[in-house]
Amino acid sequence: MNLQKNSIDLGIIAQDVEAMLAFYRDAVGLAFEAAIPFPGGGTMHRFKAGESIIKIIELEPEPEAHAPGGGIRGATGYRYWTLSVEDLDEVVARIGEAGYRIMVPVTEVRPGVTIAIAADPDGNWVEFLKNT
Repeated sequence: MNLQKNSIDLGIIAQDVEAMLAFYRDAVGLAFEAAIPFPGGGTMHRFKAGESIIKIIELEPEPEAHAPGGGIRGATGYRYWTLSVEDLDEVVARIGEAGYRIMVPVTEVRPGVTIAIAADPDGNWVEFLKNT
């Protein structure tokens, strides 16, 4: 396999798109790129995370099933994803002050690596990681 870019795109199907947009745009601070029609019905809201794209997708019609909650130990499959940040304390403070759940407070997990984990409005876990 030969990758065409040094990043990934992540698609999140939103239960409450307005709440999700506020979390990723306002609390996390990702730069909004565009809102475009989604094939088959709905809208894809694209945010930049470095070279990666985080896609918050509102489907029409809305899916009947929802992923189980519970974070990392709640079920198998994709349970969390990571953003590496330079301003960990500020990001976590902004998320907490906005009323979102901090699942793991700022914690040094090994020498030089500090993390925190927050839950977005749909219950998806986002890890914020800082290498010092």
